[in-house]
Amino acid sequence: MVFVAKIKSVDFFRKIPSDLTEASLSGAGLSIMAAFSMMFLFGMELQNYLTMSTTTSVIVDQSSDSEFLLIGFNMSFPALSCEFASLDVSDVLGTNRLNVSKTIRKYSINKHLQTKGPEFDSTPVSTVIKHDDKVHQEYSEGSVTLNSNNFDKISHQHAILVVNFFAPWCYWSSRLTPSWEKAADIIRERHNPETDGRIILGKVDCTKETQLCRSHHIQGYPSVRIFRKGSDTRDPKRHHNHESYYGDRDTDSLVKAMENLIEPIELESKKHAKVTVEAKRPAPQAAGCRIEGFVRVKKVPGNIIISARSESHSFDASQMNMSHVISSFTFGKKVTPKMMSDLKRLRPYIENHDKLAGNSYINTGDKANVTIEHYLQVVKTEMMSSSHQLIEDYEYTAHSSLVHALTIPVAKFHFEPSPMQILITEIPKSFPHFITNLCAIIGGIFTVAGILDSLLHNTMRLVKKIELGKDF
Repeated sequence: MVFVAKIKSVDFFRKIPSDLTEASLSGAGLSIMAAFSMMFLFGMELQNYLTMSTTTSVIVDQSSDSEFLLIGFNMSFPALSCEFASLDVSDVLGTNRLNVSKTIRKYSINKHLQTKGPEFDSTPVSTVIKHDDKVHQEYSEGSVTLNSNNFDKISHQHAILVVNFFAPWCYWSSRLTPSWEKAADIIRERHNPETDGRIILGKVDCTKETQLCRSHHIQGYPSVRIFRKGSDTRDPKRHHNHESYYGDRDTDSLVKAMENLIEPIELESKKHAKVTVEAKRPAPQAAGCRIEGFVRVKKVPGNIIISARSESHSFDASQMNMSHVISSFTFGKKVTPKMMSDLKRLRPYIENHDKLAGNSYINTGDKANVTIEHYLQVVKTEMMSSSHQLIEDYEYTAHSSLVHALTIPVAKFHFEPSPMQILITEIPKSFPHFITNLCAIIGGIFTVAGILDSLLHNTMRLVKKIELGKDF
């Protein structure tokens, strides 16, 4: 019993017998207010505990010199044919890659940006094309002159129609013309169009037949197209599905190529010729091109240039239109939806992750020789989550302009990685700190409410004593 009495003597929370306590209306009101205050402050403290705080700092980009930067893109060019569309990469260190094709895909599109046909074969063709060494100034015209009036008629009279779309001012057209006419004359002698009918060679002057050349998506000169009556199909706008010839342009090569075209066709079945020869490289089915894919570049200032390129064709700069619509243009690895959710949680306002997405850069038809340039300032952002997961992202600012082109117009993306990077660290709240604040809230409100109740109770007692003294 003595031991129990000693233990009770250290009781900090001694109880007052209930028969000695007295409930009051003011005390009840203060208790209710204190309870609501505790609940409100508890909710605020819980919200603060669950909310992550972040710190932002700017540090030097510590990426190694050998690290490459991935650039992904999806762009549509309504007036640039996939046949000549080329994507080139260069940088200040001297890197110069022309007509990148391994990591990109091309699709022919119409003016409404709708895909026409399967993926376009973007494998680079031979850059060395053989021509006749001796140019014969005098030659007979063995090919048929085609125009808008007779093109459809002649194309359906023969199993195969091979057409040279040319421009008189073009250097490569001038070199091809003598060989073309001589080859056409030889083919005409071997396979008379009146009695044989399996093949005929024609030509179209694109400076005179502008609309006809545009309907067949001719953008470079000369362009040799192969039309097969047995396999050609037409869409509602009467456009042909046809093939392109990219072989040598000397007389012997042209004659050999024409002979190979008609070899599988039997003479007696010329009216219903069904070509079974191995399919050649198809020509673009629409005038535009969508380019999508990625390239790896060094983390130094550089350029991505999209242009019409060919080592054996000429282009009319005044007719080139590099208008484009950008669906996406990003730096770094592809960001998954989950990563984007984490990014927005750590950095609520992400506006520069894909700054160019959805933007259109259209050059109206009355402006010729216009190059569209984009200047991109790229900065790396690293974010460390509370679970110690590192999230990398690249943001950039973009400034675009339309400038007059001195040569062939291009679409140019000049990118410049920043030597600095942004580091965002997520700092979780301490649970012991949360418990300490919670106890402080409960004890503080309870103590303050007790003080207020004591002051109110003593004041009321004093007032009553004064009133009794007066009445007395």
